Amino acid sequence: MATGFFHVPNAVNEPVKGYAPGSSERQELQQTLADLQADVVEIPMVIDGKNVTTQTKVDIYPPHNLQQKVGFYHKGGAKEANMAIEAALKAKDEWAAMPWEHRISIFLKAAELLAGPWRAKINAATMIAQSKNAFQAEIDAACELIDFWRFNAQFASEMYNEQPMSSPGVWNRMEYRPLDGFVFAITPFNFTSICANLGSAPAMMGNTVVWKPSDDQIYSAHFLMELYKEAGLPDGVINIVYGDGPEIGDVIFNHPQFAGLHFTGSTGVFKNLWKTIGANIDKYVSYPRVVGETGGKDFIVAHETAQPKALATAISRGAFEYQGQKCSAASRCYIPSSIWPQVRDYVVADVQSMKMGAPDDFGNFVNAVINERSFDKLAGFIEEAKASPDAEIIVGGGYNKSVGYFIEPTIIVTTNPNYSTMRTELFGPVLTIYVYDPADVDGMLQLVNSTSDYALTGAIFGQDRHVLVKMANALQYAAGNFYINDKPTGAVVGQQPFGGSRASGTNDKAGSKANLMRWVSARTIKETFVPPTDYRYPFLG
Repeated sequence: MATGFFHVPNAVNEPVKGYAPGSSERQELQQTLADLQADVVEIPMVIDGKNVTTQTKVDIYPPHNLQQKVGFYHKGGAKEANMAIEAALKAKDEWAAMPWEHRISIFLKAAELLAGPWRAKINAATMIAQSKNAFQAEIDAACELIDFWRFNAQFASEMYNEQPMSSPGVWNRMEYRPLDGFVFAITPFNFTSICANLGSAPAMMGNTVVWKPSDDQIYSAHFLMELYKEAGLPDGVINIVYGDGPEIGDVIFNHPQFAGLHFTGSTGVFKNLWKTIGANIDKYVSYPRVVGETGGKDFIVAHETAQPKALATAISRGAFEYQGQKCSAASRCYIPSSIWPQVRDYVVADVQSMKMGAPDDFGNFVNAVINERSFDKLAGFIEEAKASPDAEIIVGGGYNKSVGYFIEPTIIVTTNPNYSTMRTELFGPVLTIYVYDPADVDGMLQLVNSTSDYALTGAIFGQDRHVLVKMANALQYAAGNFYINDKPTGAVVGQQPFGGSRASGTNDKAGSKANLMRWVSARTIKETFVPPTDYRYPFLG
């Protein structure tokens, strides 16, 4: 029973630790890395709070060290998907009825555990499973996830507090109920924080969840489930299953109680899921909520008034942090010929100074790409560029998978603004640059807006404010997250809500109240204190 109007602790962004040589956090992380890498972890599915195993076991190897087995997971299928649905529906009523402040308290506790005793373990697991260096793991698996939980708690309380006005003799109220059924979360490999948020955001609003992570993120997902357990999340609220997407999806999308999809992944997969949901619409008790973020072909556009060194740094960081495997990573760049020689020199020097290798060597800026499929795709585009008369590789271009899936940071300069790597989402450390005539800004902006189907992130650089306004207006639908004189990556929860449109998704802005609104179904209640007793209105007199 609620006995007060509660205000959650004011959300603030988690400070990013530096992991400088000799620091306590560096020593703790290195020791945790060593401990995890020395072990082989058995990873069951978790359904209704119970470990579920199968006869099909799949080994896990870090992308940067293909000889080092760090664990194995139990692969499920249709049977386990049905079990997970049953568990979610069984837990639903009690979870939805739990007072909101108690639901939220669980995730606030999870945030404190992650900020403290769990920080090194979740970061280390992310470094191992997803080949992230210490800084990239810290800003993702620790800070961003802590921010998701804290800010979502604040947004939820603000939402519950938004109530309609009442007229004399009437009390109008709004209830923000969870959806009528269960939510299915399909999560990617690249961000541990996104993986957790896609399941926990609906759960915070009273929904129960079936979670299918990417095969390449199962290792760190396992530790997230352990963290949820320590935080006190009740059994059945979030159920995790591993297996082939089509087999699990066939069970999920044919169930009448399917109420929502929270997805991050490829555009092609998302479109197919949407078609499946549409084809099955008559089977569902309600219209499912479909929320997806589906990647991008993110741009950096420079005017000739841009500062070359700042532009070069944005390119180096925006394109090559985490091997370009961020949905927001810079993948195509438009630079005027008047400043290109300076920018080129700075960027080439940056890339040549980047060390590449395993993330447990803290001197490595670049690590491995996620798997062999990604490696082969990227190597194919690099070879295509080497042979093309329209392209020149000015730095990088090497690759090797004898130890791990290592692709050198690579910059292609093309004379064709519609060259394949200017249009295709690569999701790796390959950037393509088109050098344009500074007198043709209008033509360049048209190219930027029309070259790609995506509209996730983009950045513009320049010092002429009139031109910046022109660029921003011309590109208003080309990116859901737009940056002025900054790289197009690094959105912070509570500061830059994240999401794009066109082929980049439904733009429901993870890390904002808008996203949480998708996981509730509001009920308006009107209570009349003294109801009328005569049907006649005065006009009848």
